Amino acid sequence: MTTTVPALGTQTAEGSALQAVLLDMDGTLVDTEGFWWDVEVEVFAGLGHALDDSWRHVVVGGPMTRSAGFLIEATGADITLAELTVLLNDGFEDRIARTLPLMPGAARLLAELAAHGIPTALVSASHRRIIDRILTSLGPQHFSLSVAGDEVERTKPHPDPYLLAAAGLGADPARCAVIEDTATGVAAAEAAGCHVVAVPSVAPIAPAVRRTIVTSLEEVDLPFLQGLVAL
Repeated sequence: MTTTVPALGTQTAEGSALQAVLLDMDGTLVDTEGFWWDVEVEVFAGLGHALDDSWRHVVVGGPMTRSAGFLIEATGADITLAELTVLLNDGFEDRIARTLPLMPGAARLLAELAAHGIPTALVSASHRRIIDRILTSLGPQHFSLSVAGDEVERTKPHPDPYLLAAAGLGADPARCAVIEDTATGVAAAEAAGCHVVAVPSVAPIAPAVRRTIVTSLEEVDLPFLQGLVAL
């Protein structure tokens, strides 16, 4: 876990039960879920293997150890997990160096949360090297801390990353709103006891208790989030 600006404790907008907002990165704030798949296809093509498009739903949203391990097993490629991880991260970094599109509504939402002093964390299954590159575009000042997938023993779909982020902000998970785009991330946030806003990117996500589905971050603002965590 890396703190990017001084933690803001439990300061919230007056009268709200909302203590913090915890945000996923790929597919939630930045339009990069497709980048990962494109890089995986490219890397495996170089190894002499074609990826089945149906596998995209299997690998999205989870830790690289899971997605890369699945692809090695599915293709029978002659490469180790450690070697593949390096190739995938290198390829992804090359892509985001050329372009890094934000999801609609992302910049506005981050600015709104910062303007109202809402403690905010970036919680991703991506590795620290990738998060730090993307933070330069998102604006590190928008986040009190960030949690990377290679900094926790168990990343998503386990609750550990969100529990760590909430603790780092001095917030009760039950009074945190999480924004996620995949079923894997939603599972992690719900296991941590947080309220979840799902903005599906690659695969649909069904509504459930403590889970709200929206089609875009443009539907999400501070009053919306406060309403989810009302006393």
